[in-house]
Amino acid sequence: MVAAGLAENQRLLALALSEASRRLRRSLRLAPLAGRHLAAGAPQAILGPREPLREGDLAAALDIYAGAFRFENRLIETGGLSPFALPMPSPRFAAALHGFGWLRHLEAAGDALAGANARALVSDWIADAGHAASPVAQAPGVAARRAIGWIGAANFLLCDAPPAFAKRFGRSLAGQLRTLRQGAPDAPDGLPRLRTRIALAYGALALDMGGTAIRLAARNLGEELDRQVFADGVHLSRDPAAIVDVLADLLPLAKLFDAENHAAPKGLVTALDRMLPMLRFFRHGDGALASFNGAGAADPRLVTRLMRHDETLGEPLSFARQGGYGRLSAGGTVLVADIGAPPAPALAGEAHAGTLSFEFSGRGQRFVVNCGVSGDERLRQMARATAAHSTLTLADASSARFETPGPMRRFLGSPLVAGPAVVPATIEGEAGGTRIVASHDGYEARFGIRHERTLFLARDGASIEGVDRLSGSPKGFGRVRPTAAIRFHLHPDVAATREGEDIALLGATGECWLFRADRTAQIEDSLFLADAAGPRRSHQIVVEFDLAHARAVAWSFRRRRGACPTADALSRHAGGR
Repeated sequence: MVAAGLAENQRLLALALSEASRRLRRSLRLAPLAGRHLAAGAPQAILGPREPLREGDLAAALDIYAGAFRFENRLIETGGLSPFALPMPSPRFAAALHGFGWLRHLEAAGDALAGANARALVSDWIADAGHAASPVAQAPGVAARRAIGWIGAANFLLCDAPPAFAKRFGRSLAGQLRTLRQGAPDAPDGLPRLRTRIALAYGALALDMGGTAIRLAARNLGEELDRQVFADGVHLSRDPAAIVDVLADLLPLAKLFDAENHAAPKGLVTALDRMLPMLRFFRHGDGALASFNGAGAADPRLVTRLMRHDETLGEPLSFARQGGYGRLSAGGTVLVADIGAPPAPALAGEAHAGTLSFEFSGRGQRFVVNCGVSGDERLRQMARATAAHSTLTLADASSARFETPGPMRRFLGSPLVAGPAVVPATIEGEAGGTRIVASHDGYEARFGIRHERTLFLARDGASIEGVDRLSGSPKGFGRVRPTAAIRFHLHPDVAATREGEDIALLGATGECWLFRADRTAQIEDSLFLADAAGPRRSHQIVVEFDLAHARAVAWSFRRRRGACPTADALSRHAGGR
């Protein structure tokens, strides 16, 4: 335990030194641009993408017009003031506000009033000198999102705009792009750096910076995509939602390259070919994405629009080996499992301790899920714990650790600094179905225990059989009884009722499954966070056992062939909002 703690502290120290070095390099790169943010010349024209994929919401546009901004389930009301001058409820809220993705809602309204409102808000941001000193507003990922948002809304913003606004807007955008370009090599790794390269490619094309600048931006973007997108299409953060986010930016960008008669970089084309099929890999029967490693409630309309660009045929691959995920599908049943190691600490700011967790849906109804993520920071941290995932938890401890000391948390956030390092996994077809076998060493350093999980989906999709097995010599428990708990979090639209030795699970679609384990199973409360409307009450099945009495637990889910419980059971037991 002491050795493990020292190793974690060393990793945190190394991460802190690396982050301090990155920030210093970035500051030195940007120092020559200080005070020159608005000194750039205004571009002659701004060519926005013609077919953006993110649609606006008219109701959200009305809220914005009324001075109400809602992000991450938090709300501020401006009372006639600039939203950028008000205290922010959270850093995530501030990032969404300064990212300007909400301009699409005003564009969806499409009338002169919405255009005037959008221009007024953009003018407020340009005029507010406070944002220049805001770490959130100037964070590379947020600044890149803002540049992409402004370019995407340029046609709308500049339609019937006064010349003075067009000049201010163009100068500010050009200045922001110059700052992004100067600091791009030292942007935080992962999505912030990739989004910076995407924004710079948009900027080079939209502001018609010339062939040399466009080719350089294209080359840098292609190289970054080659580095960040695995051959199987998973992003190196291992967050399925990152695929949606990146594709929603890349597809319009590819069309902009074509419209401006410039060749898209090979890395962009390759990334699209790899990532589009992965949407189907992570997609459940009801259209929702599986909730792993930071993925929440993806916009189902956006996912559907993205999937229209996928020209591949047939079933997705079953083993995303580099990304560390497995997918089994048969007879209307879809099972997705996390069978990979967490990303490197520098990329693990949102990673979850959910190794060997799984989700499954049957005929359009999600049954077993992970809890997902929340905009509430306290809930967000809880949702990263192993107990918030459908897997085994040992001694109420997570299989990976992300507890960062207070002062360092403000500097680094809460990256995952200790967790499974070796996660061997196999997926093999058999006569009766397909089997996943995977294990992880996330508990070995502290408790001397290794967790192995077997998942088997029958060929007809009517049954899932699992075994959770613990091996090794227990240590480090102290006076705590060495116990384990296997959790199966249920979707809030699923009712759970006891039927003898079974637990009957009734979905809102009428689909019914029976759960059984060779140890006692309890139905307990849970909370589902991956819902667009906010957290919802739900339930979980929990199988607890003492390592002194058992080292393996077998369990199963079987589609019920006879009559299901009544709808009254659903209303009594299903989680509400």
